[in-house]
Amino acid sequence: MALTKILIANRGEIAVRVIRTARRLGYRTVAVHSSADEAAAHVVAADEAVLIGPPPASESYLASDKIIAAACDTGAEAVHPGYGFLAENADFARACVAAGLTFIGPTVAAIELMGNKRAAKAKLLEAGVPCVPGYQGADQSDGVLAVEAQRIGYPVMVKAAAGGGGRGMRLVSTAGELGEALQAARTEAEGAFGSSELLLEKAVVEPRHVELQIFGDTHGNVVHLGERDCSVQRRHQKVIEESPSPAVNDDLRRRMGAAAVEAARACGYVGAGTVEFLLDRDGAFHFLEMNTRLQVEHPVTELVTGVDLVEWQLRVAAGEPLPLGQADIAINGHAIEARVYAEDPARGFLPQTGEVLVWRLPAETDVRVDHAVVEGGSISPHYDPMIAKLIAHGATRADASRKLVAALRDTTLFGVVTNKAFLANICEHPQFAAGNATTAFLADHFGDDPSCSESPPEPLGFASAALVTFLEGAQGIVEDDSFIGWRCCGPVWVTMTLSCGAAEATVDVTAVGRGTTGRRYLVSWVADDQPAGEDSGDRDAESIQVELEVVGHEPGLVELIVAGVRRRLRYA
Repeated sequence: MALTKILIANRGEIAVRVIRTARRLGYRTVAVHSSADEAAAHVVAADEAVLIGPPPASESYLASDKIIAAACDTGAEAVHPGYGFLAENADFARACVAAGLTFIGPTVAAIELMGNKRAAKAKLLEAGVPCVPGYQGADQSDGVLAVEAQRIGYPVMVKAAAGGGGRGMRLVSTAGELGEALQAARTEAEGAFGSSELLLEKAVVEPRHVELQIFGDTHGNVVHLGERDCSVQRRHQKVIEESPSPAVNDDLRRRMGAAAVEAARACGYVGAGTVEFLLDRDGAFHFLEMNTRLQVEHPVTELVTGVDLVEWQLRVAAGEPLPLGQADIAINGHAIEARVYAEDPARGFLPQTGEVLVWRLPAETDVRVDHAVVEGGSISPHYDPMIAKLIAHGATRADASRKLVAALRDTTLFGVVTNKAFLANICEHPQFAAGNATTAFLADHFGDDPSCSESPPEPLGFASAALVTFLEGAQGIVEDDSFIGWRCCGPVWVTMTLSCGAAEATVDVTAVGRGTTGRRYLVSWVADDQPAGEDSGDRDAESIQVELEVVGHEPGLVELIVAGVRRRLRYA
């Protein structure tokens, strides 16, 4: 069947990203959405959109029957699952096929096999793929697991066989900890995945997490497109990804690539997939798991290979052979991706919600930004808090990192707290810059990072906020310089109370005359958070004073000179 219309069974940035390639190739697109996403970016981007339910994902983006009905009702011949939600759900893929739809992904059999870590590991051991020593047997009794843990040798990892994303996972250092860990992992796995089945693995101490992008077609071809290093993780969730890995040389890449291709062949893999490995200190690699979908971090592979992986997905789904053979795939330069989350690192990375007041991407940069953020829209509490990905490419790793940090610093989002500063600090850390980050990197080096704690606002930032508030008020529209701040008894101080996180201060602002190119203003507050005196004579040594010269001002933007340095600041 020729494909002409594709339904994207997802939301957010991945739905927008799939729609972009599909439309470039001439496909019509159908979006599905919950009532919370009626004005979302993916709804606007698609040719058609279907409301499938209320905000909870269980009643919308996880409602496979509603999604399949939407595809059939709109005449779509294929369904692209994106990632997350139903992307690795074998029952959904099976239902799509039963409804006469093309599922843009691997076969149902491959999804089922790789969806169970225990079965997947057993299969790949048969195929000769290097695996971490462990136990993946059918006997799940505590007694057998205790014996096997002793055989493997502590420390061991207890893992949910049907899980991922760190859920149902426990590190066990001694035999005395095993019983409690088994109970906790079973309970968590049952709740998250509907299965309490576990497996044991030897814990690899401070490994690197390196994954291979693989691709197969229906003509028997399988290739890999190099590796991605995803070692920078927080609670088993990836934060920064890059390609190529700074720890992988040409020989290791060849061997890991061959193992990944063998893993794909062992399960008759078709489409985009990822084979994940743990790389230990000695350069030995061990199979971790296989993801039967497009990964969140796929853009770094696209930037270093020049391949549009979504285009390959659509071509393979249409029955075409892979566009390139293994010998035709080359790695050019370096790419690094940072995941921007609506979360507050200073409050334990608590997810944030609210209205997006201002969303501005950096100008004059070639950094790729995959997002679905809409200015004036909102960040919903119903879905994953990842709102954007910034991906930088450069001739060298240092080039890519420098571009990424600048883009993170220059991206403006007002209304919702994000982890942008945390991400930039990671990229600037000496251990990351040296290419030495392992999966223990964040735990070892970022417990006391400034972005992860409530800190007093910088004086310049506090003063700028006060000045903007002043400029937006009546005092800011006085045109005659001779009347600036005039009063017979001394300067007029406009007093306001500002807060930043837990910090709060009473701040005074007054205009003090003309500068070289604009008006000068004095902003003053008392460091110990006591109200400043009304007159300048009441101010003591604890008072902080910042002088700013305004050389340009328009709604949302002010241009200042501070201590001889000209700065442009956005506000909302």
